[in-house]
Amino acid sequence: MPEYEKQVKKAIMGDRSVLQHLLKTEKDKLYRVAFSYVRNEEDAVDVFQQTVLLALESIHQLKEPKYFSTWLTRICINLSIKVLRDNQKIISIENTSAENAVGGNVSVEEKIDLLDAIYKLDEKYKTVLILRYYHDLTMEQIAENINKPLGTVKTNIRRGLEKLRPFLKGVYEDEKTRESN
Repeated sequence: MPEYEKQVKKAIMGDRSVLQHLLKTEKDKLYRVAFSYVRNEEDAVDVFQQTVLLALESIHQLKEPKYFSTWLTRICINLSIKVLRDNQKIISIENTSAENAVGGNVSVEEKIDLLDAIYKLDEKYKTVLILRYYHDLTMEQIAENINKPLGTVKTNIRRGLEKLRPFLKGVYEDEKTRESN
């Protein structure tokens, strides 16, 4: 059994100091996941804190130590979605760190347009696209995180990408037309 799993097992058995250490190692990832959903620092910090509290209270329910990180991420995603629903917020694109979310040779404007378009999608598409392209999770990891079959994840990614095209197509076709005139 790898050292990581041994530490998780100790945490499950009630060792709070080990659990706190494990939570510290997951801190940055959890914050990024929360922020990618709620898109503002204050709510992301709230979601992170709620995730830690829920993990402290329910670590004994984790059955497989190797899924600790997945379990935490799932808690964070669920709490993020709950915050969005509870607040019924209209998300402002100014609060987004587009530079960190999308890499490559894409302009800041294109990154912002992409993020804006993703947030217009249904929750099931938004979730898989964020986890896949912003957090670089494999499809298998996404399936574990959201507790859905792999086939469903693949379908939702494909459909989500199809639904993104119309949001972005008009913007960049119009821009190309203006540039050629």
